[in-house]
Amino acid sequence: HVGRTCPLLSVQPVRGLVDEKFQIAVTNLPPNQKVTLHSLHQSDDKDFWEAFGHYVSDEHGSVTGFKDECLGGTYDGTEPMGLLWSMRPIPGSRHGLRLRKRDIFRPMEVCISVYSGHLSQGFSQQTPLATSVTERWYVAPGVKRVNIREEEIRGTLFLPPGFGPYPGVLDLWGTGGGLVEYRSALLASHGFASMALEYTQDTDASYFEKAYQILNNHPMVKKDHLAVLGLSLGSAITLSMASYSKVIKPQCCVCISGSHLMPVEKSLSELFELMKSNEDKLCVNEDNQVIYRNLILSLPCQSAKVDVGRIKCPLLLVNGDDDQTFPVVESAEDMAMMMEKAGNRHLLEILMYPDTGHLIEPPYSPHFLVMLWGGQTKPHAYAQEDAWKKILAFLWQHLSAPVSTVTSF
Repeated sequence: HVGRTCPLLSVQPVRGLVDEKFQIAVTNLPPNQKVTLHSLHQSDDKDFWEAFGHYVSDEHGSVTGFKDECLGGTYDGTEPMGLLWSMRPIPGSRHGLRLRKRDIFRPMEVCISVYSGHLSQGFSQQTPLATSVTERWYVAPGVKRVNIREEEIRGTLFLPPGFGPYPGVLDLWGTGGGLVEYRSALLASHGFASMALEYTQDTDASYFEKAYQILNNHPMVKKDHLAVLGLSLGSAITLSMASYSKVIKPQCCVCISGSHLMPVEKSLSELFELMKSNEDKLCVNEDNQVIYRNLILSLPCQSAKVDVGRIKCPLLLVNGDDDQTFPVVESAEDMAMMMEKAGNRHLLEILMYPDTGHLIEPPYSPHFLVMLWGGQTKPHAYAQEDAWKKILAFLWQHLSAPVSTVTSF
């Protein structure tokens, strides 16, 4: 048989964790052919997301996504994971979308296709040269999910495979509300007993203390080997608890995109009422998008900011220098000065990422703005990948955790 066979598309691994890189390769193309690699994902909310990149095959008729240069599309350059982190809703989608995994025991299925020519739209009306589906999981095989419903605490505990006990992480999200599980599931896939905690505006400090005690006393958790990890408002809570609580005594804390200028002393509702009463301090940009960071900077409670000089455990701050939601740059500088004065500056480590906005998530999460979070897509994607590696290393270091316990698929 003489003649060219059909184009072949390979995506490896077919099944893996969301923070694991994949490799895309196309073979059996004509040399120097223009092609488009395209990704398509239907979210748990039934919305479709896509990304695409333009390539030219080499003299052997091959395109290798992890080493060849993308010439344009939703990303450019040599970007092995561009088909994930540059995803956006397909044209005609409803407004205000955010890609958030709700059912962590179902994979994020991504359909990767290769099309002839450099396309930028109308993919559903074209027939691909080849297609492959890859599964991206937040849970490694053997990870267990445990509902926590005691003493009015609502949360989910994820336990790694094996017999334990494991170092623990109390996982606090921000103002979005509800029970967000996917980061905790991924932490459990890396060897940590991670508890995602649900809380509301009426939650007071005792709620977080009870949750911490439940985690610390769980038979599968290594007692007194706990960390608290907070994002956005969750970071403000983490800083307050680490500074003032007589119950919460973590071995380390991680604060992502947060500020100590939002003291949470009694209940969150009081903080929100204070912010609401100062809405006249809000600013908007030329596109009429609200800039929340200025509201927080102008809060009258700055004189009562969290006294981070009281923190007695290692603290990692993970921030983007273009965060338009929280004043993280000013907060980090002030926290460093406060801790220097108190003699605990040696406990503070600051990661500040250029051209990066709010909501630094696990690697390859799309940076699609539904509000003015700030940052540029490619730098934000780099920040998410680098920060996740350093967060895991920080937790491993201070919780005496194994370097990795990921179970292969």
